[in-house]
Amino acid sequence: MSRIGKLPITIPEKVEVSLDGTKVTLKGPKGTLVKEFASVVEIAQVDNHVEVKPSEETRFSYAMQGTVRSIINGMVIGVTEGFSKKLFINGVGFRANLQGNILNLALGYSHPINHPIPEGVTVTVEENTKVTVEGIDKQVVGHLAAQIKAYYPVEPYKAKGIHIEGDYIRRKEGKKTA
Repeated sequence: MSRIGKLPITIPEKVEVSLDGTKVTLKGPKGTLVKEFASVVEIAQVDNHVEVKPSEETRFSYAMQGTVRSIINGMVIGVTEGFSKKLFINGVGFRANLQGNILNLALGYSHPINHPIPEGVTVTVEENTKVTVEGIDKQVVGHLAAQIKAYYPVEPYKAKGIHIEGDYIRRKEGKKTA
């Protein structure tokens, strides 16, 4: 059995939970999140806790118990505190700016990169090189940060490119001359 899946999820006072079978709706101070899960788990609310139990005696059901519990816990954190990712742009002439609902990136290519910002996510740019992605859905925030990083991942010699705060950048020594 999943050790994480057995733990109950504590629901803060500010959050309202409604369950409809395997559909979970959370309303909090930051917004509302709705997710529907597979029928291999049972989700129940007991007092101010939400519990996830497998509905079958299968390996997949036990694996999904921990996964669903982690996703619901992330939803609770999202509607109360929200999630954010910070990206740093490093390189000569590399910069970012916002033009309405589009993030414009200049990354040394012959053309600018215009990336649309999905609904429910706010992007801020500071000093043309620091981009912050914020939102209540952990998956959407992380996916947008990964998409932006994929335009120019950090290269190992001069560390030029886009990296997410907390990522390890493996550096290599340059070519030596005799």
